[in-house]
Amino acid sequence: MFLRRQKLSVLSRVRQFFWPSAGWHRSTRYVFHRVARIPGSAYSLAAGFACGAAISFTPFIGLHFILSALLALLLRANVLASAIGTAVGNPWTFPFIWIGVFNVGSWIMRIDDADAKHVDFLDVLTESMQAFHRLDFEFLAETSGPILVPMLVGAVPVSILVWILFYVTLRPMISKYQAIRHHRRTRKHIKIPPVTQDKS
Repeated sequence: MFLRRQKLSVLSRVRQFFWPSAGWHRSTRYVFHRVARIPGSAYSLAAGFACGAAISFTPFIGLHFILSALLALLLRANVLASAIGTAVGNPWTFPFIWIGVFNVGSWIMRIDDADAKHVDFLDVLTESMQAFHRLDFEFLAETSGPILVPMLVGAVPVSILVWILFYVTLRPMISKYQAIRHHRRTRKHIKIPPVTQDKS
């Protein structure tokens, strides 16, 4: 029922990922409707999405789904909504996220010579994850440590702020959406009695 009539090629799928054909505004509205229609309370859905968004601001590439699910379970939020929330971190936003958390962490740690312009964050994070999988802690400490540690430090306050912003924004919106949807469903089930003519 909801399948495409024409299947997208691999190239088209890649293009859609980087630049949706429907536009970012309509894509954002689609994501909101998709989250709001998930069964659950406004708290669980808003908190779940906020968990995914917050985890996207951490440098743990490849673990965002798992970490957001664990955080959602800890806060008794919706796990599916948390998975959708990780879409906040994407190829368009990651460069700004990484530079932002690195600068915040460097400011907190008072690293005066930190310069995000000359850092290839994607290479650093990818190599760090590979080193972590092979338990190469020497590489993590010497090579990626000077970049990864400020990012981790900066990600903590930024992620908390992001969680609060998304939760405070989404909860009333989802609550209102659910109330309207419930009202419409209720009206459909109300049977209007037929009009009878008075014969007297």
